Amino acid sequence: MDISVVIPIYNEEANIVALHRRVKGVLEAMEVSYEFVFVNDGSRDRSLELLLELAARDPQVGYIDLSRNFGHQIAVTAGLDATRGQAVVIIDADLQDPPELIPSLYAKMQVGYEVVYAKRRSRQGESAAKKFTARLFYRILARITSVSIPVDTGDFRIISRKVVEGLKKMPEQNKFLRGQISWIGYRQTFVEYDRAERAGGETGYTYRKMIRLALDGITAFSDAPLKFATLSGFLVSGIAFLVMLYTLYSRFISHDYEPGWASLMISILFLGGVQLIAVGIIGEYIARLSANVRQRPLYLVADTNIPS
Repeated sequence: MDISVVIPIYNEEANIVALHRRVKGVLEAMEVSYEFVFVNDGSRDRSLELLLELAARDPQVGYIDLSRNFGHQIAVTAGLDATRGQAVVIIDADLQDPPELIPSLYAKMQVGYEVVYAKRRSRQGESAAKKFTARLFYRILARITSVSIPVDTGDFRIISRKVVEGLKKMPEQNKFLRGQISWIGYRQTFVEYDRAERAGGETGYTYRKMIRLALDGITAFSDAPLKFATLSGFLVSGIAFLVMLYTLYSRFISHDYEPGWASLMISILFLGGVQLIAVGIIGEYIARLSANVRQRPLYLVADTNIPS
């Protein structure tokens, strides 16, 4: 098998048929052997029904129906686990990432690269707030991590079988595949493109899910938040020490002392706020450690036509 195409599906009934047609046309023009691996991540619309119809008509279509919604990164992981291709394309179903870019990604891989990711020049059909927060997140992550994670990229990319096997050895529960693929290393490059508007339906990536993904990326590849909590503790201790000296000076030397609750309340609230921030940061790391210690399976499969 030359190419496997992994496509996570969550309420994408408006795009599945068009996506299948466009990707299939591209792969047939490339004259390679290929397979589709659709992963239904607990969709509540007709997505699974459409996948079953495609699988009945097209022998190259494989599907995995997860037992519930496990999230985008886990759905992609389930698809990667089922692939057989020497090269694997990861692409979302919303058609914002053009399937017509696959030949360019594959051509780059043929000259010796193990990972070729698609880098966005522009993003159409997205709000200014989403563009700003995405741009900010990628640049903060690049600054605080020791791993070089490319900016302005999503999961749209092609990876070699060697990289897929590397990902299988990384079973952490809070997946951040872009970071994991960068951590694996090997020769990596990119192809630039202009991202289109969503073809149909509504995005499943709410701001809440984006924040969760950002936290997974930061906590998985950086201990900067923990260092921030430590430095904040030292800073607050220093400020508290200076306030204590000022208080003693006012009370016993200058005698310019007015008993009151304002300074006391400010000190208590300030110290309490920093402590809560530090405890919250530590809690995020502990929660992820706890999830991995339990060693639950990443996902459960309700139905599939892909042989194990």
